[in-house]
Amino acid sequence: MVRKAVVAGVLVLAATTFAPAAHAHGDDADVILEWNLLLQQTLPATAGFQSFRYYAMLHVAMFDAVNSVEERYAPYRVRVRSSHGASSEAAAAQAAHDVLAAIIPASLTAYDAALTARLATIPHGQARQGVRVGQKVAAEILAWRLNDGWHLPPPAYVNPPFTGLWQATPPANLAAAFTQFRGVLPFATLSSTQFLHANPPALTSAQYAEDFNEVKDVGKSDSATRTAEQTLIARNWASVLWSPGPNVVWNEVGRQVVEARGLCLVDAARAMALLNVSINDAIQTAHTGKFVYGLWRPVTAIPRAGEDLNDATEADATWMSLVPTPPYPSYPGNMACVGASSATALALALGTNDVAFTARWRSTAQPPLPDTVRSYTGFWQLAEEEANARIWGGIHFRFDNEASQVVCPKVAQFVYDNYMQDRR
Repeated sequence: MVRKAVVAGVLVLAATTFAPAAHAHGDDADVILEWNLLLQQTLPATAGFQSFRYYAMLHVAMFDAVNSVEERYAPYRVRVRSSHGASSEAAAAQAAHDVLAAIIPASLTAYDAALTARLATIPHGQARQGVRVGQKVAAEILAWRLNDGWHLPPPAYVNPPFTGLWQATPPANLAAAFTQFRGVLPFATLSSTQFLHANPPALTSAQYAEDFNEVKDVGKSDSATRTAEQTLIARNWASVLWSPGPNVVWNEVGRQVVEARGLCLVDAARAMALLNVSINDAIQTAHTGKFVYGLWRPVTAIPRAGEDLNDATEADATWMSLVPTPPYPSYPGNMACVGASSATALALALGTNDVAFTARWRSTAQPPLPDTVRSYTGFWQLAEEEANARIWGGIHFRFDNEASQVVCPKVAQFVYDNYMQDRR
């Protein structure tokens, strides 16, 4: 039995272009969306989980650059004083340029061209002052993250073959990935365990059996109960796991609603920073929990159900999931965490969850899937769909997702409550 209401649908990745327009006052919020999209377009295919870090760095830098000029909010990290007369638009563009040029140097030509085009729309004196602000902010953000632990060698993670413990999963049987993430300096939270998830249900519990049997049924590669729409949703979400990443899905949504709401420059910068810091620290929280609890995946648990001492589960030695299982433990759910933290962050930024938007998914899945356009009436609807996709794909138990839907909104709330507070 499913404990949560399921909303079916498909997602996202609408390609939008933001052409610089002349704004003598230097308050064109499109500069935030333009650089967000440019990162999406130049994101290395090998970025993996580091894409969360890239987006957070970019948007913290742009917010602090804009806010140094406008002084509307408390700085996220950096305040450049004596910014009178600077264009906040130029400050944002320069900060974005310098951060991305440092972390993705292969795309320097694209970043140079975007900066030149943006500065050409701004009066020279204001642009020059804004450039100075952006350069100083970017330098401090880059220095802050230089030794944040991301580039340390990933520690090995290997379990004995005991009942309930994660093992490398078929068909690839890859070693555990991104094991260093738990030791990386967060952007906002006090540590990667500040909001650690509660223990997963015992293997002998009724909840474990209920969720085991759900994923065994609907998540099987040849499930007779999974609908065609659920199959498409599961495959689409699986296709963005590594490249371009689930945060790209939510950033496209962020761009769309920020533009539709007509937010001013500083509020657009704040909304996108809140979104991306929340995603980074929330998924770091969830991924850390995976290695704290080390729970096996359905593709391991179902063939070995004879070992779990639960009379309500039954083994299926040939069971395989619809989509490939990622190479790390099951509990809690990462994708559910991205959705829950993103939906909460955007709702906090805009003051409501009930914002309508249209999402287009240009799938990178193989075999190719059709492009899909779907309308949503609120952020949580999308988050719920993202979580369900992992059950329909056969790679998560429902309790994995529900745990992240409880914890990960707390990360977004913590960021909102403690950073970028209105100075008025």
